[in-house]
Amino acid sequence: MLKFDEATSKRLEIAYQGGDVSRRRRLAFDALHLSEGDVVADIGCGNGLLTEEIARAVGSSGRVVGIDPSADMRSPASVRCAAFPNVRIVDGSADSLPLEDGEADKAVAVQVLEYLSDIPAAIAEAHRVLRTGGRFVAVDTGCRTLDWFSEDAERMRRVLEAWDHHYIEPRVAALWPRLVRDAGFGAVEVEPCTFCDVTLRPDGIACMLLHLMSRYAAENGHMSTSETKAWFDEQHDLARQGRFFFSLTYYRMGAIKT
Repeated sequence: MLKFDEATSKRLEIAYQGGDVSRRRRLAFDALHLSEGDVVADIGCGNGLLTEEIARAVGSSGRVVGIDPSADMRSPASVRCAAFPNVRIVDGSADSLPLEDGEADKAVAVQVLEYLSDIPAAIAEAHRVLRTGGRFVAVDTGCRTLDWFSEDAERMRRVLEAWDHHYIEPRVAALWPRLVRDAGFGAVEVEPCTFCDVTLRPDGIACMLLHLMSRYAAENGHMSTSETKAWFDEQHDLARQGRFFFSLTYYRMGAIKT
């Protein structure tokens, strides 16, 4: 588990509101096809950025329930959404949602399923809380699609292997069609979206991952601090030299409750 100091938290906040992560959030937002009056479950709402955007879209006649098991995440989400009386930020997990059967019109989970030990249980819960015809949208990382240039291929391999420990299921998109159909969903969709950079922008996904991956590898004993610092510094050097390259694909997945 990563523990963020103030400086890292500020960097993450910059990334969350930056162009790349906003684009990733927009993938989910657009796929929900929101209408005024919709009731929406934001599963794993985190700091509430998507929750807030949904609240604006569904209007005062709609409702948004932001669900997250982390008090550290619910606190900023509650502050962010305080101006919206149609939003509730509540404690809950993906496999035990605090909603009634058929209560929601839409459900969304952004970068949630890849961290779950029981994805079928979470999909079954989304199916339970949705009305017939309700839409479930998820966005998850194509964990095996990360292509990141380094002149030290062996060290880069160790960084990637260390990062592999931070998620549970790297193949969410590949499993999605079977899992959602087994749960009773139809109209199944999977769409890739690739983020590819040759610059290292402070608000970009590459920069965010550079900080997270280097800290994770060192703090969890997968690599030494000197190794991760060398990788971190190399990436900045490559960027200054105009030789930086980073590519990662996310998958937007959708299904309708039949």
